[in-house]
Amino acid sequence: MQKKWKIKETDKQIVNNLADSLGVSQSIAHLLVIRGVTTFDEAKQFFRPDFSQLHNPFLMKDMQKAVDRIKTAIEKNEKILVYGDYDVDGTTSVAMLYTFLTTLTENIDYYIPDRYTEGYGISLQGIDYAKENNFTLIIALDCGIRAINQVNYANEKEVDFIICDHHNPAKEIPNAVAILNPKQKDCDYPFKELSGCGVGFKLIQGYSEKNNITFDKIQSLFDLLVLSIAADLVPMIDENRVFSFFGLKKINENPRVGIKALMDAAKRKGKWTISDIVFGIAPRINAAGRIEQGKKAVAVLIENDSFKATKLAQEIERLNKTRIGLDQDITKQALEMIDDNKKSTVVYSTNWHKGVVGIVASRLIESYYKPTVVLAEKDGKLTGSARSVKGFDLYKALLQCEKYLEKFGGHMYAAGLTLKKENLEDFIDAFERAVSNTILDEQLIPEVSIDMELDLHEIDDKLFRIIQQFSPFGPQNRTPIFITKAVKDSGYGRAVGADKTHLRLNITNENSRNSISSIGFGLTHHFKKIKDGQIFDICYSIDENDWNGRKNLQLKLRDIKSN
Repeated sequence: MQKKWKIKETDKQIVNNLADSLGVSQSIAHLLVIRGVTTFDEAKQFFRPDFSQLHNPFLMKDMQKAVDRIKTAIEKNEKILVYGDYDVDGTTSVAMLYTFLTTLTENIDYYIPDRYTEGYGISLQGIDYAKENNFTLIIALDCGIRAINQVNYANEKEVDFIICDHHNPAKEIPNAVAILNPKQKDCDYPFKELSGCGVGFKLIQGYSEKNNITFDKIQSLFDLLVLSIAADLVPMIDENRVFSFFGLKKINENPRVGIKALMDAAKRKGKWTISDIVFGIAPRINAAGRIEQGKKAVAVLIENDSFKATKLAQEIERLNKTRIGLDQDITKQALEMIDDNKKSTVVYSTNWHKGVVGIVASRLIESYYKPTVVLAEKDGKLTGSARSVKGFDLYKALLQCEKYLEKFGGHMYAAGLTLKKENLEDFIDAFERAVSNTILDEQLIPEVSIDMELDLHEIDDKLFRIIQQFSPFGPQNRTPIFITKAVKDSGYGRAVGADKTHLRLNITNENSRNSISSIGFGLTHHFKKIKDGQIFDICYSIDENDWNGRKNLQLKLRDIKSN
């Protein structure tokens, strides 16, 4: 698939001033300015995350109400139910708050809704469970901001709600005891991009401050918090950067028993990064809710017995392998259904597993870059997930198809939807019209965002060490991507890997005395461009290859273009 390369631009004067004040090269200053770091003080905060950079939790609307209600519940021995979504953000949120509250009360339990019988968010079934088991307070995490009817139902049953959410509120909000969500219009909290687990941590922080619990007693929760930040792809700035910095430190030095069991199941050696969490731990946690029940993910995360945690992690590993098999099979089938002549994709089968349709939609976009909907059938209805491409508002497109949908929800780049089977063809036509009428041709070409152009002789251990200090990486602080033009392979380029889909090269050019090893995952289709000494351009990040204890710099190729 052809990709367009877009180099980020900066104000040269700001770059020069920052380079002078920090005593760094123009290249490093340029990379910092791209990330919004323009002064000495901002650079100090960027490179040295510190707990002092965290905001006062009581700046968040309703924080005092939430803290007071939990305090009353504990003092009166009320039963508290911690309720969360079945994905990584939801399950880590539940594990985190449950772990904290168990140090304060024995009257505590947790609840994760079933993806298939209850669906996303707060369910009436969950509220009935609370009432039947004498819970008088539900603390909902990573969901609830739009649960108007559900909270009213709970109020009728004399079950109180505290909602901790980070999704966009509607005009009307639930009638809960307290709603913690920095995205509420009348909330003065200065950082709006917390994960659901992040909002939950601010509640813990607020409760601790008011009840003489020292910060060192709660910072051990950061390993759970960083899992949510990595998996939910929230911006890696402000508090998220602080949480992630210290969360990764804990994961690499002293992770809780359950997380260690999941890390062992992933069989990855060496220091863990945000990327390792995204691809190593997050899919395993998600697999529990996708294939069976998200409650299994919470169970392993809160387990303190290493033997039991290992057994739980092995069970989750089994579910993850099932998920991988379903993902691969369904993706293969779906790819054969795509109509090349359309600007959108809608595919469906009665045999597909509902739990992996979101993953499959993302996979299809990797091959056919256009707004995509993948549907599975259950109980006579089609339910599925939609994913978008950069710059295209998927939610607005679905709004134009609303009359054919039973329900839908989401945001610009991802959504969930349900429709009757008899409305499928009308929906496909309406969705294609909505996309075709509004999408720009350039939005159908994937874009690689480039930080800057480098020459090969500029790549050395010092540059790599400084770039490593830019971590943790994530949205709004991605791993720096570079381009180098007019390079060639030294003659050893070859396809590697079990399926020969990866490209191994030794890159050199006329300005470089030495070649540098390079790996391009899934880039074998570019082999014709690099053989026989041809000149080409590369797009890459700088990585380190650790082989048998020997570490060498290598380029991790993202794309190749003929010169």
